[in-house]
Amino acid sequence: MSVEPVEEVERDKEGAGMPLVTTLAAAATYYSIAPGVRLNVRSGPGTGYPIVKVLPEGSRVAIHCQTPGTWVTGPYGTTNIWDNIATGQYVSDSYVNTGSDGYIRPRCS
Repeated sequence: MSVEPVEEVERDKEGAGMPLVTTLAAAATYYSIAPGVRLNVRSGPGTGYPIVKVLPEGSRVAIHCQTPGTWVTGPYGTTNIWDNIATGQYVSDSYVNTGSDGYIRPRCS
């Protein structure tokens, strides 16, 4: 999944106006990862996928979509939901404080 900026142009009655630029990131909701956790980000929705980076303590993530994967137990319960936070980057939802035990974003395609 890739995230592209979207540009909208507002014009006044004479047809002039400054462009209003909006990005998906600006409109996204960010969720905190569990306190005191350095969270592994994996290339796919499961613990068998390679770690591509580690998020530092206190990080917040935008969730683009969610998909089922391997089951993980973390501070926010046991789940098989994995959150896509960027292209080719997934974290277990059991470490993200979404306020829900279920899906909060569309399924990844």
